[in-house]
Amino acid sequence: MSTLAGTGRRRNSRLGWNLLGLLVFVTAGFPLYWMLNTAFKPAEDAIDADPSLLPTGVTLDNFSRALDIADFWGPVGRSLVVSLAVVVIGIVVGLLAALAISRFAFRGRKIVIVGILAVQMVPLVAMIIPVFLLLNDLGQYDRLTGLIITYLTFILPFTVWTLRGFIVNIPKELEEAAMVDGCSRTGAFLRVVFPLLAPGMVATSVYGFIQAWNEYLYALMLLSQKNQTATVWLGNFTTKHGTEYAPMMAGATMMAVPIVALFLLVQRKMAAGLTAGAVKG
Repeated sequence: MSTLAGTGRRRNSRLGWNLLGLLVFVTAGFPLYWMLNTAFKPAEDAIDADPSLLPTGVTLDNFSRALDIADFWGPVGRSLVVSLAVVVIGIVVGLLAALAISRFAFRGRKIVIVGILAVQMVPLVAMIIPVFLLLNDLGQYDRLTGLIITYLTFILPFTVWTLRGFIVNIPKELEEAAMVDGCSRTGAFLRVVFPLLAPGMVATSVYGFIQAWNEYLYALMLLSQKNQTATVWLGNFTTKHGTEYAPMMAGATMMAVPIVALFLLVQRKMAAGLTAGAVKG
């Protein structure tokens, strides 16, 4: 009887966790579903006072409207340039900084670590005016380089902190063994540490790309309309006459394509890298 009771409790517990997971999935996935549903439904249905949860019709007119309302490929191209530049610079600089903090003992290391955490605690909206004045003095206002520098100020600390965690978890003995076998410190890092660090670099790069791609406030304040990014481009659907919700959702759907494609490209490598070495022998 006790065995049957224990089996029943485990089954009920598993059912409860499954229901909780399903609830979380539905809650997180519903906004995405509603975006796609609105993007493909007729424009008049998008503003219906009694909307339907199920698609009432399929049309591509919203995508045509989204492409016609303003230049689409220009903002998307600028967003790609900014996001990729932030990822590349952030990974290179962040990796060197994280390696220095993790592997070398120097005066003021704890202050640097605390400073990295403190920077992440500052609200981004609080830095808009100082950043604007600084970029204006440097001649970087309304330039993509200025926006890239600005994004690095809040993406780079996270990159350093995340990569530091990955590096700390890699035993120093692996590097020392490689150096005993004849490798230099640089060779030991490239041949031993770097392959183990690759999954963390991929995950950090994806986060940095998403942050730069989705950022709106600084792109709106630091760039003019001719240099606007994709997120600011979405604001063209809101005018004094109202908001065109169906074309806006179509534009948001097109903007989500690069993020989805990025995840599809790296998900297997991330999973394979994170599970590599989990089993000895």
